Amino acid sequence: MFEVAIIGAGVIGGMIARELSAYELDICLLDSENDVGRGASSANSAIVHAGFDAKPGTFKARFNVEGSGLMEKVCRDLGVKYKRNGSLVVGFGPEDRKTLEELLERGIRNGVKDLYIAEKEELHKMEPGLAKEAECALVAPTGAIVCPYELTFAAVGNAMDNGAELLLNYKVAVIERMGSADKSYFVITAEDGRTVEAKNVVNAAGVYSDVIARLAGDDSFTITPRRGEYMVLDKTSGDACSHTIFRTPTKMGKGILITPTVDGNLLLGPTSVDISDKSDVSVTAEGLDKIIAQVRQEMPGVNTGSVITSFCGLRAVGSTGDFIINNPLPGFFNAAAIESPGLTSSPAIGRYVASLIKRSGVRFVKKKNYVRTRRAYHWFRELDKEERNKAIEKEPEYGHVICRCEKISEGEILNALRQNPKARDLDGIKMRTRAQMGRCQGGFCGPHIVKIIAESLGVPFTDITKSGKGSYINVKKTKQ
Repeated sequence: MFEVAIIGAGVIGGMIARELSAYELDICLLDSENDVGRGASSANSAIVHAGFDAKPGTFKARFNVEGSGLMEKVCRDLGVKYKRNGSLVVGFGPEDRKTLEELLERGIRNGVKDLYIAEKEELHKMEPGLAKEAECALVAPTGAIVCPYELTFAAVGNAMDNGAELLLNYKVAVIERMGSADKSYFVITAEDGRTVEAKNVVNAAGVYSDVIARLAGDDSFTITPRRGEYMVLDKTSGDACSHTIFRTPTKMGKGILITPTVDGNLLLGPTSVDISDKSDVSVTAEGLDKIIAQVRQEMPGVNTGSVITSFCGLRAVGSTGDFIINNPLPGFFNAAAIESPGLTSSPAIGRYVASLIKRSGVRFVKKKNYVRTRRAYHWFRELDKEERNKAIEKEPEYGHVICRCEKISEGEILNALRQNPKARDLDGIKMRTRAQMGRCQGGFCGPHIVKIIAESLGVPFTDITKSGKGSYINVKKTKQ
């Protein structure tokens, strides 16, 4: 029996598991997908928000600022790419200026450091590509960018390296409380019949967190999926701006942004549409047209024709208007409605949920051999030529380039198949190594990667999927 079972292996579940794995506790992560972080954790803006937007006194405000302060060290410990590039909230008129002044005051109350409003001359020196109509901007020097899926893999992997178990394709169907009142535990049954027993359950199931809560007997909130579409531009457009650029926010969110990524691309989006289908991550022509139209208003020089891919993510918008982090039932903990700024808040939420579990009576004993760091997926790319040659002498696979666009070697792909949490499909390799993320989007390297995965796992090449759940790529051989 586990002491704690965490339902949902996204960045929130991963950070909670990482905190708990520092103690002598048997813990497991359960996720309905073929890999970790397949929900909002792999489809968001990749922004470390400064913390000026959330209403003072809320969990969002508290954990945003705390998480922003923790994020740089967390990324350094976990080998995750992070860059403090600063953010700008750009205003185009008197009404926008009024909103920016309100955000400045709110940010100061939230404890955000070094905020100020830049006027037109300074603003255009900071970002020459902005439309000439841009009048002013709220400047947040503590804003940053990060790789969100890399952070999720690293957090979950660090927890696994310290003893946590991971069960994938585990779609929870039933949660039952068993035992006596003073010695109760939960039986968590998956759709395929597998069961897990745990004394405590953490609900970090993203857009499905209201469903999981109801299964456990908590019907105090609902989740509305909010769809956000994005466009990724080629690295030739990556230097269009240096800061993360927001428009003045509305009640639907922070609006469509323009931001460099830690890997050198340019990211545009998201749209913001409330929907009812918790699985609808389709990209629409209407959504992409909206992104392009607004980007052209803000930065006319951005080459929106250099798009190499697009994607859609769902934000878990809770009915309370705030993060829902509580202990509504004995042994059951919610980490629900974690929409923006959830990525930024994740290290702080991990700590807070761990403290809730400890306060509930669970005994926390620090592990003597706990390891808080791990090697980055991208370590090989950071070596100089001499260091690379030495690495290739030891492991020749690192000298065999598979992805020409991103210059990813067979050694890096094999590492992704061996390092916790182990990749099992094409998207798993893509998110861990960036192979297939270049201009050809896997057109050249995809078949080679399928072969490497199949050989590594010892299965037929026809068993390999793009992203699990029947997304097969090959049907049969046509040539011998």
